[in-house]
Amino acid sequence: MSSATAVRRYRKEPVPDDVLEKCLLAASWAPSGGNGQPWRFVVIRSSELRNVITAAARQTWEVMKDFYRLPAVAADADDPKSRVLRAMAEHMNVGGDAPELVLFCVQPQRGTTEMQQAGSIFPAVQNFLLAARAQGLGAAITLWHGHCEPELRASIGIPDDWKIATLLTVGWAAGHHRPVRRKPLTEAAVIDQWDRPWSSEKV
Repeated sequence: MSSATAVRRYRKEPVPDDVLEKCLLAASWAPSGGNGQPWRFVVIRSSELRNVITAAARQTWEVMKDFYRLPAVAADADDPKSRVLRAMAEHMNVGGDAPELVLFCVQPQRGTTEMQQAGSIFPAVQNFLLAARAQGLGAAITLWHGHCEPELRASIGIPDDWKIATLLTVGWAAGHHRPVRRKPLTEAAVIDQWDRPWSSEKV
């Protein structure tokens, strides 16, 4: 968990089906509301669909650059922010040519809000990500489907009452897995009061 960072650069080496199957199986072990398991994991290998996703990924990058006013990054810039921006740009340019693509879909359960429904699909996503990391794979969550959802729904045959939660890119990491960078626990966890930081020390 402490080194399961988002990996956006992959080697050309294919992912064997038995390795990917372990990730899919781990996803299927996730908890869900009432154990309803209202999910479907779509492995995308069609070249036509991959082309659609590539176009959507590149469109996403153009929207992000404009919305966040992202600066152009010099090729020799080596600071952390520049490295992340370069990896993001490369990731979205490669798009659907990532070694594996997995679309996570969920069927909304009656009487649940979108936030509640997310609790029945994103644990499966996290299980997949951890299983991928355990096998040396890298993966990244994307929202590229937002720019090509009608095409995906029509081509895959996704029923109208199902929603697309996310699209994962998956492959053998081109670099090294690094420790995650997170805020200290005292900024994330509190005891009883919003402004009373977590402490394991007895008062």
